Amino acid sequence: MLLPLSAMPAKPNAVSLAESPSALPAVDSPATAAAVLAVFFRISAEWGLSPAEEQVLLGVGKTTLFAWKAGRVKTGLDAVVLERLSYLLRIYSALEILLPVPERARAWLKKPNSAPLFGGGTALQRLLAGQVGDLMLVAQYLDAQRGGDFS
Repeated sequence: MLLPLSAMPAKPNAVSLAESPSALPAVDSPATAAAVLAVFFRISAEWGLSPAEEQVLLGVGKTTLFAWKAGRVKTGLDAVVLERLSYLLRIYSALEILLPVPERARAWLKKPNSAPLFGGGTALQRLLAGQVGDLMLVAQYLDAQRGGDFS
């Protein structure tokens, strides 16, 4: 028999957002931005991306990119960068499920693909087209390959 949520015991040391919404870091804080960017840069290294490719994927200039790579994150991330990062993390996650061997995931990104979305080009080429919509379409494509719509 399932208990209603109200009857479930709270986890020890759990913080209720209703009780203390400030207990979690703000999405737009420099510390959170730095943490998310660190994850992106690890993914970028795994995928073998160049700084120029990182710039396009994040939609930022060279100076900003290199400041972020050096850990100098002075503000939170704007909505467009957050949206781009969310799609890139979704893509990475889907590839981890579909192709759990990093070499295979990297190869898939850089291998010509006959699916209509890619038109014989690579997934990375589509991602590097520069538009947020391109990131969204690749994320949706991979979600569909996983067997469902997870957006």
